[in-house]
Amino acid sequence: MRVNLSPIPRPGPDGGRVGYPGPMSRLAILTPHGAPALLGNAVTVERIARGLRERGDRLRVWDVSQTPETTVVAEVDAYRPGLVHAFHAFRTGSLALRLARRLEVPLVVTLTGTDANHDLLDPDRAPVVRRVLEGAAAITAFHESIVERVAAVLPDTRARFAVVPQSVRFDDPEPFDLDARWPGQGERLLFLVAAGIRPVKAPRTALAPLDRLAAADARVRLAYAGPVLDAEENEALRRELATRPWARHIGVVPHGQMAGLLAQADVVLNCSVSEGGMANAVLEALALGRAVLASDIPGNRALVEDGVTGLLFGDARELGLKAERLARDPALRARLGQAGRVLIEREYPPEREVSGYRAVHRRLVRLAST
Repeated sequence: MRVNLSPIPRPGPDGGRVGYPGPMSRLAILTPHGAPALLGNAVTVERIARGLRERGDRLRVWDVSQTPETTVVAEVDAYRPGLVHAFHAFRTGSLALRLARRLEVPLVVTLTGTDANHDLLDPDRAPVVRRVLEGAAAITAFHESIVERVAAVLPDTRARFAVVPQSVRFDDPEPFDLDARWPGQGERLLFLVAAGIRPVKAPRTALAPLDRLAAADARVRLAYAGPVLDAEENEALRRELATRPWARHIGVVPHGQMAGLLAQADVVLNCSVSEGGMANAVLEALALGRAVLASDIPGNRALVEDGVTGLLFGDARELGLKAERLARDPALRARLGQAGRVLIEREYPPEREVSGYRAVHRRLVRLAST
């Protein structure tokens, strides 16, 4: 069952506009990372902010990783928003809550996978997350599974949740020269992991299961594309890659070139131990008609139906077996990719995502002004 913040109007199946017409009062968005950072939060916030501006909404985005807190406070005070929206409860929520209370305006918090799956249960971080969620006028999640997880710990939050699924936008895509990053490869059958290098993404999971396939098929390549976010995980991955010439970390890929890279992948891998409802890389891969092989976790099951829009694996053995199926069966890859593309076009257009946030914002601003 989809959970919504009643009586917020839901986006219609055609992604049409919902909520109250016309631009709202100013919106202040706080994000742990903003463009041009090549991280999931930055991509998500940039996409949403662009969509809101295209609808005529007035907003500013503050990247708290790049702007001192005192500067954020002074600038938000001067901006005088009618609503504060924090992406990531732990990393931006405390500051956003203080600002909302100081300005006497509503606070919206969008939960990430780290918030719901890790920080909410961490003894040191949980008090911060709980305080922020208790102070929020509305909470948004990308999928119902996040609502259930959080409501099991904080039942009083359920009535303030709205589910706003993510979407995909490739604005002004640029080509990506994989041969320049990884020269001398010739014909390849490319498996791609598009994610930051950190433990929650479990980047080393795919290596041992693909060893046999790489030995049997000289075309097999495994590329990692993403920033290093954890030094220890990166060092462990580097040691594993040193003995596998068929696998390489090709570094950071600008988001404008990500479509160009994904289009060259035969299989896009997601090995995460948890996700915030739906991973940007999985959404983007499906939108481009790529075959996806993903860990069997709630966040991936939100998008990947095993055997229909992709394949799911529960352990390393299953990962290896399903990778072999995909490598040997281009018709299967094409069928899964086409079904994934249809799913994204039908269920997750950008218009629906923007309409969902506008509906949340407008209800709160309207209530706050009465």
